[in-house]
Amino acid sequence: MPEGHTLHRLANDVWAGFGGRVVRASSPQGRFVEGAALLDGHVLRGTEAHGKHFLADFEGAGWLHIHLGLIGKMDFGTIEAGDAAPQPVGQVRLRLQNATAYADLRGATVCEVLTDGEREALIKRLGPDPLRDDADPELAWKRIHRSKLPIGQLLMDQEVLSGVGNVYRAEVLFRAKLHPKTPGHLVKKKEWQGMWTDLVELMKYGVETGRIDTVADDHTPEAMGRDARQDDHGGEVYVYRRQGQHCHVCDSVIRTEILAGRNLFWCPKCQRTGLTRRG
Repeated sequence: MPEGHTLHRLANDVWAGFGGRVVRASSPQGRFVEGAALLDGHVLRGTEAHGKHFLADFEGAGWLHIHLGLIGKMDFGTIEAGDAAPQPVGQVRLRLQNATAYADLRGATVCEVLTDGEREALIKRLGPDPLRDDADPELAWKRIHRSKLPIGQLLMDQEVLSGVGNVYRAEVLFRAKLHPKTPGHLVKKKEWQGMWTDLVELMKYGVETGRIDTVADDHTPEAMGRDARQDDHGGEVYVYRRQGQHCHVCDSVIRTEILAGRNLFWCPKCQRTGLTRRG
């Protein structure tokens, strides 16, 4: 599932292609005809992301709300002067178009139009997003500090922390040297503050590059003389999807197991603190 940086990149891309101008909206697939009709012919006056949710403000029409889910994506294209946009290919839920650009949405879990009140209700349900300037990490800390659930589970709860998925969860816990099964109420506030700062930095890099790279300079393929990671998610990481491989730091074998329906990844030597703490 796309993580928060992907949605912030999407907000930037939609604004770059359509911001401040009248947008034509249609639903070639036919599943979003009524919603597209509400947006069609209105000016796009703002885009934003809250965690894994994309929102676009169409003047006088409401808010386009998209959650990409597991397979959703939006593809962008340009239109040369005097040319028509190419015909949609495949199951295009929504096409946005103007004289110079088009964007096709496929496979999204959610594609709907919200009122101002519905947008506010959605945002109120979400935890703070490390990529937003208005985020308050103290709100997430309060929920973590009073919970006995594993920190690895809490970081994936979008009502606790918004935008963090399995990759950032695994990597930020490794970088904090914190075992993913550490109960939330045993996490020290200083550890949480460090993880929040780390998430802000890592996720901003993800927005800029479209990659999730989490290894320090000493652990890059060039520095270690190892092969670059081969994975459809891209990026150099410490533990995510590296089960059975050796840790870049201590050479222990990376482990995995399922927690709350998602795969955990961790180093049994670098991340031991959660197993030795007591209330």
